[in-house]
Amino acid sequence: MQFATIQTHLGPRAALLQDDSYIDLHATDPELPASLRQLLEGGPAALQAASQGVRRGKAVAYPAAEVRLLPPIPDPPKIVCLGLNYSDHAKETGATIPKDPILFSKYATALIGHGDAIVLPPISKEVDYEAELVVVVGKRGRNLDPREAMSYVAGYTIGHDVSARDWQLKKDGKQWMVGKTFDTFAPTGPVLVTSDEVPDPQDLGIQLRLNGQVMQEGNTRHMIFPIAAVLAHLSKVFTLQPGDLIFTGTPPGVGIARKPPVYLQPGDVVEIEIEGLGMLRNPVVQG
Repeated sequence: MQFATIQTHLGPRAALLQDDSYIDLHATDPELPASLRQLLEGGPAALQAASQGVRRGKAVAYPAAEVRLLPPIPDPPKIVCLGLNYSDHAKETGATIPKDPILFSKYATALIGHGDAIVLPPISKEVDYEAELVVVVGKRGRNLDPREAMSYVAGYTIGHDVSARDWQLKKDGKQWMVGKTFDTFAPTGPVLVTSDEVPDPQDLGIQLRLNGQVMQEGNTRHMIFPIAAVLAHLSKVFTLQPGDLIFTGTPPGVGIARKPPVYLQPGDVVEIEIEGLGMLRNPVVQG
């Protein structure tokens, strides 16, 4: 199943993609929550019930071509990100392969959806792109066994870890969090694809195109820390909650590693495709 959060005249609504339409779940069945995060809290049974309920009732549908897509989870409890989680990306930046996951966070104010503009802040001149697989947590968990960790995944979406390198790497102390969480620096979408439709999340092709030119190309099999290990590691630090977003790192080809470096410019268009998850497209504007 493919779920989304769409903008309606009544506000953001959880929706199910069927054919060429987005079905407003709450409008179709008032017993279903209006929020996708709230729907996730009900677990796989709730997602299945939503799908079945839509088929039984008279669906309130919006043509996909006319819908404004918001981030699939616009209100995550947490946004956790991994740095240097692909061996080939670590190599291109000259970094040592980490022995433990390198973690930082973004805030929900950084989230934007498919089609929304990435806004370049006036106080940064080195804004870079990073294509990432995003894991969406489906249930509450603490101190997970890695062998069971994947059962805590609700699904997956595409993420763009936009990064102000001058703030991330050149400020005193290397301000990773600050450089990563300017407003609009976390595009996600277009949809949340449930885990049952992604047989092997550790074998997904990833590609990022900048103005039609392929800049990043990789595969999730090259992660240093696979998803199950990441979930188990994180759960030893804090409780995982339904709707948590985990950005799992980026493959090689980032702008800062190129000679000369390539940074985002006003008028650019960034497209990210991940096998089985669709395509996330965002224009770039000057703030």
